Amino acid sequence: MTMAHERTRSVVQTRDFLQELARDTSLPESVRYQAKNLLRHYPTAEAISLAGRAEERSKQELSLLADKHGPLHPVLVSWLLNDPMFSDHGTS
Repeated sequence: MTMAHERTRSVVQTRDFLQELARDTSLPESVRYQAKNLLRHYPTAEAISLAGRAEERSKQELSLLADKHGPLHPVLVSWLLNDPMFSDHGTS
């Protein structure tokens, strides 16, 4: 199973690769245009880092709630956590 830091690194490296493609004048214009279009909504390294920190904070807050009020309903926990993307906790 892929670790969160590996997914994070892969996303950051993919952005770098798309930027290289977009700037490479030896490539056809259609390839550079497609790379530029993909980059328009691609997350920056800073956005990825922020998402990871927000996810970690959510997990910490859920843990505090569970400590104070007992176990949370599984549906609530799964809705709040979703699928971890950019943090290492909860992954194998």
